[in-house]
Amino acid sequence: MDNNTQGNAIELHGDEEIVEVIDLNEMEPGPDDLADDLEDVDFEDAGNADDDEGWETEDEMEAEQDDSELTFSKHTGSVFCVSLDPATNSMAVTGGEDDKAYVWRVSDGEVLLECTGHKDSVTCALFSHDSSMVATGDMSGMIKVWKVDTKEEIWSFEVGDLEWLEWHPCAPVLLAGTDDGNVWMWKIPSGDCKTFQSSACQATSGKVLPDGKRAVVGYEDGTVRVWDLKQGNAIHVIKGRDAHQGALTCLACNKDGSLVLTGSVDGCAKLINTATGKVVGVFSVEDGKAKGSPDKEESNSVESVGFCNILPLVALAYLDGTLAIYDFSTQVLRHRCQHEAGIVHLQWEESSSVVSTCCLDGALRLWDARSGSLVCEYRGHTAEILNFTINREASLAVTASGDNQAKVFCLQRPDR
Repeated sequence: MDNNTQGNAIELHGDEEIVEVIDLNEMEPGPDDLADDLEDVDFEDAGNADDDEGWETEDEMEAEQDDSELTFSKHTGSVFCVSLDPATNSMAVTGGEDDKAYVWRVSDGEVLLECTGHKDSVTCALFSHDSSMVATGDMSGMIKVWKVDTKEEIWSFEVGDLEWLEWHPCAPVLLAGTDDGNVWMWKIPSGDCKTFQSSACQATSGKVLPDGKRAVVGYEDGTVRVWDLKQGNAIHVIKGRDAHQGALTCLACNKDGSLVLTGSVDGCAKLINTATGKVVGVFSVEDGKAKGSPDKEESNSVESVGFCNILPLVALAYLDGTLAIYDFSTQVLRHRCQHEAGIVHLQWEESSSVVSTCCLDGALRLWDARSGSLVCEYRGHTAEILNFTINREASLAVTASGDNQAKVFCLQRPDR
């Protein structure tokens, strides 16, 4: 080989040898200068050539980036759920694949309570309205309630396979939805119980409305029921043509509970007036056109929905990575924000038009719903983020991930 026309750059990775042939005739500066430059590179430690992007893969770079303030590493399996205590936002509770939940301090990660005795992955963990109690639920249906200050278990009960768990917004009352279609309601700690029975299909999602008198429950067959918690009857049933054409995946209500937004594997979200039980809006990024195969429907299911508190906007998060922002008064699609991977969960800030998303690519992103632009992106997890929550001031986020960690991120933005 003519040394004046070609040279070999060799990069060593363990046992691999990668040979890159460089045509020196086509490059500036001249061959001799470049040969000198190549001699200066330390091939034994190629990773240190920071100015050459080719030495390190994008995945490796992202794995090393950690924007978090604190990492909670007590879990020994994937962390499935996280929530903050409503009273002070100073405590987090996380539940995981290791059949445990932990209550820990957000400021320093100190464990305040270890919740043990579960038989399966803890998929639900949340504080009561006054932060005095924590409820934990596992996939098999074992539910436990713990008193935070005394660190003791004060109540437990076993139901069928658990789909969701929800505290009443202003009373020591706990609700749960199960695989067999039942919704349970207990007074805690007495355990006085009421059940709301419906067709034998999963009660996949549920929410107590802000008035504390009604709950909205979505089911696997696409129906939605508004239950009267005191009387025990269904006030409204949204079924048939008005119902979803697939299982409900998520639901959210606006601040006064007058409207509920439901999401489904059918790729649609429906806006329901809770007073009349009427569907008053349908949102779909496919413009309502029928989808193809059931597989395609499933692959672009609506994974999370939410209302903006200060503008007439709703957000839909899709499994294909689309975040759709709609004006719900006109049902016009305002923005379509694309992610690199499927979105797992979204949350609006309490008093702004910023909506945050967590993603299967391990990133937490903040979007300005007015412009549709990305405000910030936070990385640090080495696996998908499975859940997250933001405090009232929108100054920090706590994430739960498949990398067995929970992280606290400070949300510092220029407009603050």
